[in-house]
Amino acid sequence: MIKRKVKSLLNKLTLEKFDSISNQIWEFAKQSEKEDDSESLKTVIDLIFDKACDEPPFASMWAQLCKRLYELTSNNKEIKNVNILDKNNEVVCGGPLFRKYLLNRCQADFEKGWKHDLPKIDENDPNVMLTDEYYAAVKAKRRGLGLVKFIGELFKLQMLTDRVMKECLRTLCSDPKNPEDEETETMCKLLMTMGKVFDTSSLNNKQWLDVYFARMKEMYESKTLSSRVKFMILDVIDLRKSKWTLKRGNEVAPTTIAQIHEAAKKESEEKEKETMKRSGSSRSLGTPISRQGSSRNLASHSR
Repeated sequence: MIKRKVKSLLNKLTLEKFDSISNQIWEFAKQSEKEDDSESLKTVIDLIFDKACDEPPFASMWAQLCKRLYELTSNNKEIKNVNILDKNNEVVCGGPLFRKYLLNRCQADFEKGWKHDLPKIDENDPNVMLTDEYYAAVKAKRRGLGLVKFIGELFKLQMLTDRVMKECLRTLCSDPKNPEDEETETMCKLLMTMGKVFDTSSLNNKQWLDVYFARMKEMYESKTLSSRVKFMILDVIDLRKSKWTLKRGNEVAPTTIAQIHEAAKKESEEKEKETMKRSGSSRSLGTPISRQGSSRNLASHSR
């Protein structure tokens, strides 16, 4: 019952109706006051998480919803899970319980990795894009990229810590000499989402990223990456050099539902254009994107 009603509310959520609908969702999460395992709260968090992963352009809004529910939960000691104890052997409740559920879900999905969900398909077959397997693979990839975007937005709202971000980035750059397209693209998407906040929040983070970006340059030189993903690395390096300000001036996240829909439309159009250019790459779902006439290379980013 709770799943169906909360799903319905999530489908109606917009930034214009944010307060009223988030309060209605809270009423369902609040049912955990009468539960020993806070199953209602966990269910609500899982549903929001699924929605966020399926709808990357709306990641900022879903992160804001998590922040709002966390604030409502923070001082409510009636919401608890008697099966979860803290280091003092006391029952975890309120805000810490909310964060624990959220972090556990982030870790579980991130460690699973979207690449492992991809069916085995022969991308050299020109008819592969017409198969159900191909569409399943595209859906898995979209969900995986939605996951890292959501994680980045949660970090920007201080729902996840610097330590969690470092661990995610380490995982995605574990073998800079032999990187893979999937992990590298995910890394770039994560940095584009949370890089500015992470880089400017402390000197320690800035120095940590200095070392990390040196590894990214090593990844760029690898022969295992497609040209498309190598260009993504260059884009991220450019972004940091420009103090994380996008050339198009869109560094600020959409703040109205109209802007979010416009962002979603643009992303859909870009994906459609990319799909039309696909030609059965053996390294990734997408083929390298040609940038004819471009003189960009890593040397220009080392100056």
